[in-house]
Amino acid sequence: MFSPEGPRLRELAVQALSSVEHGYDLLAPKFDHTPFRTPDSVLDATANALRGMGPYGDGLDLCCGTGAGLGVLGEVCGSVTGVDFSAGMLERAKEHGARLVRADARALPFTAAFDLVVSLGAFGHFLPEELPVLFRQVHTALRPGGTFAFPVGAPPRASTPAYWALLGFDGVMRVRNALWRPPFVMYYRTFRLGDVRRELESAGFGVSLRALPEFGTRDDGSPRARLVVGHKAAGPTSHRAE
Repeated sequence: MFSPEGPRLRELAVQALSSVEHGYDLLAPKFDHTPFRTPDSVLDATANALRGMGPYGDGLDLCCGTGAGLGVLGEVCGSVTGVDFSAGMLERAKEHGARLVRADARALPFTAAFDLVVSLGAFGHFLPEELPVLFRQVHTALRPGGTFAFPVGAPPRASTPAYWALLGFDGVMRVRNALWRPPFVMYYRTFRLGDVRRELESAGFGVSLRALPEFGTRDDGSPRARLVVGHKAAGPTSHRAE
């Protein structure tokens, strides 16, 4: 599961008993050698989809971590910014050469500053009741006509080992948070597409879905992964790059 360069069991235990912010500060030096980093296959598929929608002027990677997604923005944007609340993760992201800002995604220090915002693999750290605030912050950070995009995989079926693995992980996290403070928010089964679409629309986005063909389809013909695209209404002028 982990490469030899990844964290040891004791390091993971210390991280798991920390807050989300401090836990990622601790994990940052070895984060790219864990399964928690967004896979290159997801990054590549997202970049392919965005290339067909862009180009864009200024792009923001929301919860950028060590910067794996900054390259996705670099392919479609004229300038790239990453934001994360972990100083340790941002320290590792410096090697990507982007502008980096330390801030909480629920209180972004930006107003009408970006044409594209992406987020790649961070939503498990937000409780369902936090999505309205998060999405309103993104809406405020975007210029008129801007785009908010992120990939979402189809949930595994109850007959698959993946379903029970995720269910078990979420159960362990709930027990951990009931017994230990501060909580470590990391739930894989709370980000449901129907709820997400409703909250995006409530925040002012028009929403569309784009299949990511690189991941194929399920037995019923539905995509295994989609790009969720939130569209902010265009104003009198748009800053999208030509």
